Amino acid sequence: MHAAVTTRLRVPGNADDLMLRLQVDAFLAEYVHAIDSDDLESWPEFFTDTAVYRICTRENFDLGLPLNVLSCRNRGMFRDRISALRTANIFEPHVYRHVIGALRIRASGNGRIDAESNFQVVRTMVDGTMSLYACGRSLDVIVTEGNALRFAERTVILDSRQIDTLLVIPL
Repeated sequence: MHAAVTTRLRVPGNADDLMLRLQVDAFLAEYVHAIDSDDLESWPEFFTDTAVYRICTRENFDLGLPLNVLSCRNRGMFRDRISALRTANIFEPHVYRHVIGALRIRASGNGRIDAESNFQVVRTMVDGTMSLYACGRSLDVIVTEGNALRFAERTVILDSRQIDTLLVIPL
């Protein structure tokens, strides 16, 4: 006879918690849809003027090492990155398709939301070849500006330290 397995689910405590989760989920969905639909010029608008965006490996993150695969420290740097992508970088055309999930609101209050989510990014090349390009988790600090949510910090932590090609399009 098998022992009964019980799982305690941590569910939002009230309607406000549920609404916050739905708002963050919708914000993340808009973010990845902008990237996946090549609307990269709108990418900087998901961030505050002084936002920090970085992509690092799990190993560097866990060890507290400062080396990042990519780092931007304000909205102007985000715009420069997209401008370079459009005019200066030479790379084989490809598209991403993000899958995000396991959203967890770690803390919220005073206009700040600390969130964590997992992601996978499938890359499709012009010839139709598809591959799992990246997977990992994102740690986000999201704030409210007017009626909009924006990233104040976004840390993308890659599970692997290998990236098989130039990271051109944001994750």
